[in-house]
Amino acid sequence: MNFKLRTMCTRGLTFGLMSIGVAGICAAQNTDSRFDSFPSYAGDDLELAVSPQGVKFSLWSPEADAVRVRIYPTDRNSKPVETIDMTKSDNGVWRAVASPDYLGRFYTFQIAYNGKWLDETPGVWAKAVGTNGERAAIINLDDTDPAGWDADKGPEVESINDVVLYEMHHRDFSMHPSSGIVHKGKFLALTEDGTATPLGDKTGIDHLKELGVTHVHILPSYDYNSVDETNLPSNQYNWGYDPFNYNAPEGSYSTDPANPATRIREMKEMIKALHDAGIGVVMDVVYNHTANNDDSNFSLTAPGYYYRHRADGSYSDASGCGNETASERQQMRDFIVNSVKYWAKEYHIDGFRFDLMAIHDTETMNQVAKELKEINPSIFVYGEGWTAGDSPLPVERRALKENVAKMEGIAVFSDDIRDAIKGHYSDAADRGFATGKPGNEETVKIGIVAATAHPQVDYSKGNNSKFAYASSPSQIINYVSCHDDLTLTDKLAKSMPGASVDDRLRAAKLAQTIVFTSQGTPFMFAGEEVFRDKQGVHNSYKSPDSINAIDWTQKHTYADQFNYYKELIKLRKEHPAFRMRTAEDIAKNIVFDKVNEPNLISYSIKNNANGDSWKEIKLVFNGSDDAKTVKVGKGDWTVVAEDGKINADGLGTTRGGNMTVAPRSALILARTK
Repeated sequence: MNFKLRTMCTRGLTFGLMSIGVAGICAAQNTDSRFDSFPSYAGDDLELAVSPQGVKFSLWSPEADAVRVRIYPTDRNSKPVETIDMTKSDNGVWRAVASPDYLGRFYTFQIAYNGKWLDETPGVWAKAVGTNGERAAIINLDDTDPAGWDADKGPEVESINDVVLYEMHHRDFSMHPSSGIVHKGKFLALTEDGTATPLGDKTGIDHLKELGVTHVHILPSYDYNSVDETNLPSNQYNWGYDPFNYNAPEGSYSTDPANPATRIREMKEMIKALHDAGIGVVMDVVYNHTANNDDSNFSLTAPGYYYRHRADGSYSDASGCGNETASERQQMRDFIVNSVKYWAKEYHIDGFRFDLMAIHDTETMNQVAKELKEINPSIFVYGEGWTAGDSPLPVERRALKENVAKMEGIAVFSDDIRDAIKGHYSDAADRGFATGKPGNEETVKIGIVAATAHPQVDYSKGNNSKFAYASSPSQIINYVSCHDDLTLTDKLAKSMPGASVDDRLRAAKLAQTIVFTSQGTPFMFAGEEVFRDKQGVHNSYKSPDSINAIDWTQKHTYADQFNYYKELIKLRKEHPAFRMRTAEDIAKNIVFDKVNEPNLISYSIKNNANGDSWKEIKLVFNGSDDAKTVKVGKGDWTVVAEDGKINADGLGTTRGGNMTVAPRSALILARTK
């Protein structure tokens, strides 16, 4: 291919500028397949290595005509003190060495490509950055460790099914005036103990301990694109699903975004405080797309390589955000794997949640799980088993929910149980099992058995899935709501407009009781335990704090709801029958009763399942508007839950027989013999 045509095709492929006239030529002669022949570099020294002997720079950019690194005295608004030309080495890597005196300064890379110098970039591997992540920093990471960091360790986890996940956002959790937290919206918010509402109810980290969750899943904490760190008083808000620098903490959550070491140290202090409280930390990661296309750090270091493209050279967009990354390419796969390993080692992260995980290939996800387990056997990985659009990656290679059996160490969210319990996520008015809509019983059962094969579950009647896609309960995350879409409180208000608040509270209790007693891993959205709402906003990713912040005075108003959640979590943690390890055990020990009424499910967990002290646990879920009568075998039963009340140690006793199950409630009984 002549140079002129190469230039036209490459630029079209990389930058989406291909004209109609050359589209066919480029599609034929310069497709994504050309990236398969690119060299890769497996070393862990990209892009900065600091030692007493000096500072070493390296950048992977196989097609660059030239590369230079620029040294700056400050993180912004300053001219470079030196520009160093880099030398091309093996495997597509460019290298340069600088004086050890540059410690504390900032740097950028700049590549020449197709006869033109592209914009400067901190690179893809920047681990410390200044304001808005525009320049990377030369620092010694050891200097960012808080006291006692070497001994810091998260909770030991034998199985992900022993975990109780609590999804939260830094700002949501601490911004409201009622939180009593000093460092509102910051990493340090979760280091403060003794915080409380004006009425004395616990908030912050003390609230988490009181509730009993085992792990917090924190929305993206890496450096993202949408918040201007030069103007934090404007109180800009974003969830952070617009990645900029994947390996450096977000500046708006630190007390000093301009100081790279402060970002890192304060995030570590948060993690250590949670670990000291016995709570693990899950990091929400978004490797499936970048905030920008042509101007992303990926595009400015290796144009085109890190992304998938359509036949016409435009960006493929399975993320719905303008682009999608190409995990199947070796350097991108290595980036993902080494990035999570870095967070696990340097920040002691205990788990990872992958956004739109199905954009990635199964081989990459399997490697992620394998290498993380080698670092820490307690680490776990889960993600969204779907995409937001189509992808060039073949369906059979995607990390889809339907392909989870190919990913032994990976879990996926169950949209089956989510939509069946509360109604479809996209239709605010749609009801589900817990709100009186018939026809969802079999899909709820799919959730109860963690999407594993069970002789009494008819998958042909499932609303979403038509086959048992999980090979183990460790592959399923059960939930009814998360940061996306309506909160459970708002969903209930919109789907039950004529119902009383008390009736909606009962529906919420029933919904979560199903989630927390089902096999798999339970997941809850922060604030649901205090009946949190977002004023009906469906997608609040950039709504103000007035919409997103949790009003902690509701903990007093809805004290009964909070106590119900607390007891529900206690029940699950104390009884391994709700945490069976294998599909075989589930099929053997869970027995569904024949029920011919809509919105009613009755089943038993038998045989001291998974070593439980209870020989049999009877669970009955009534999602209808009316009381129902069920037959329970005669025996000495402890009443654990009844008519919207729950106590893990028991509410009383019964001899069984015909028992009434109140509307929109769960009946849970247990016997030891």
